[in-house]
Parts: sequence; structure tokens; C-alpha cells
Amino acid sequence: MRTTKKHLAPLAIAAIVGLPVAVAAPASADNHSGGTELSADLSQLNDSGVSGTAWGMLDGNELTIQIEAQGLLAESPHAQHIHIGGDNTCPDPNMEGSGFEGAIRTSDAAGSYGGVKVSLTNEPGQTGPEAALDVENFPAGETVDYERTIELPQDVAQDIKAGNGVVVLHGVDHNDSGSYDGDQESDLDPSLPSEATDPAACGEFNVAQMNMPQDGVATGGGSTQGTENAGALAMGAAALGAGVFGIAATRRRSTEDGR
Repeated sequence: MRTTKKHLAPLAIAAIVGLPVAVAAPASADNHSGGTELSADLSQLNDSGVSGTAWGMLDGNELTIQIEAQGLLAESPHAQHIHIGGDNTCPDPNMEGSGFEGAIRTSDAAGSYGGVKVSLTNEPGQTGPEAALDVENFPAGETVDYERTIELPQDVAQDIKAGNGVVVLHGVDHNDSGSYDGDQESDLDPSLPSEATDPAACGEFNVAQMNMPQDGVATGGGSTQGTENAGALAMGAAALGAGVFGIAATRRRSTEDGR
């Protein structure tokens, strides 16, 4: 855990559909079938203990994505998205955030990974930014075994093909209580605990150096357990509207090492 617990001034937050690209991304390479393969190594944020891998195959505007992850909070839903914007990168995991004991909240990292462009829900859930807190249709439990094919808007497909996507999994049990709770409010909706929306893992979705698994999991996979915690999340979902997770901080958060 962090040893420095300094108080940070509140962020001014606006719900937006997306953020402009700040840094040019590397050009993508198409494979022999005409599609673009992508991969991301998911690394923990907020000392969550979460790790995993995401794979993608983009054919035109159609994206088939698989996620395998472990170390998540049991019996709890975990929102998962493709973010685009900011620097199109994951934040420094050691950055000082505005949350519990310096935890990184969603808005703290918006300058790095931008806003939600794709919500990775189980079928038949919607997949746009408006579904960013579609609690009942997100995977739940300690592990994620997820696969789904999604038709993307053309601009989003182009950004992902250019390597601008960032895969983010949300939901962290900061106080080890076994559920989303605590006094810290979510920076997305004050009716939710910050634990429910804080980022747990992140990976930059770049042109793949490996092939997608050949024996994929069931389409739209992921456990449906976790209804006790899903109820708490659902209370604030309707109020968030389109682009709920697509937020930007008015300034980048400073890190311990001066980044």
C-alpha cells in the first residue's frame, strides 16, 4: 500500500462521449486474413492483485474480443471497457490518486486512458458508452472468461486499429471487507462507493505480438453471480447517462516521483 496519504483537491468532472487523441499511436499491421490482431497485458492498479490478458481480432468494424483475468473481488460485478482518449495509455500504477489512501479513481486516470468508447458487457447488453454501468450484464466474480463479437462505430474501429484502445477493468476492495463499501464516494456518482468504480486493471490494446486463443470461451461469457453488490451499483446507473465513464480531469494528477 502507499505510504503517503496526502489530501488532494477535488477534480472538476464532466461526462463526455470521448476525449481527443493527444499522442500519435503506432500504425497497425493487418494479418494475412485482412483483420488486425490486438493484445493487451492487464496489470493491476490500486494494488488490486488483478492480472490477465485481452486479445482482439478487428475485421472491418467488427471486433471479436476475449478477456481472461483473475484476482477480482468475488461475488461482485466488474465493469470492463475499452477506453480511448487522453494519451491512450495506462496510468502509472504508483500515481497518487484522490481516493482511499491515495487510490486512483476513474477521473484521476482519464488523462491517460480517456473515456469509455466500448462497454464489454455480456450478451445481450448494449456495448456503447451509455452501457458503461450496465451492472447486470457485466461479468462478476474472482475470474473473467469473456468473449464477444461487437459491431463498432467506424471512428472507434479506426482508433482501435491504430492502437489507441485501452482495456480497463473496474472494481476494487480497498478495505478487504469482501464487498463494495466504505466512506469514499465514487467520482462518477456520489450514490456509489468509490470501490465500485475505481480501476482494478489496465492494458494498452496494441497490435498483437501473439495469436488469439483458438479454443475461445463461450460468447458473452463471465459469471452472473454477484447480485448482492450489483444492486448497489444499479442505484446510480440511470443517473449517469451516455458516456458515464467518459470523463476528463481538468488537470493531470501528480505522482509521488514527480511524473
